[in-house]
Amino acid sequence: MTEENTERFEDVIGRLDALVETLESGGLSLEDALKVYEEGVGLARTGNRLLEGAEQRIEELQKKLSDDGDDE
Repeated sequence: MTEENTERFEDVIGRLDALVETLESGGLSLEDALKVYEEGVGLARTGNRLLEGAEQRIEELQKKLSDDGDDE
């Protein structure tokens, strides 16, 4: 199982919030700020994939419910 599959969306958002606060504090060197930004981009991508997976699951459930309703 990959790391992204074990991440919880809430954890990703929490970490992103912490990174934003760090960047907004202004106390980082340019190099450190770039590293934090880079981590944030990776987390944003992970969060996006998690959301897409949730959307896909919802669509599948809605389709299943719709298909079950057609049997009546």
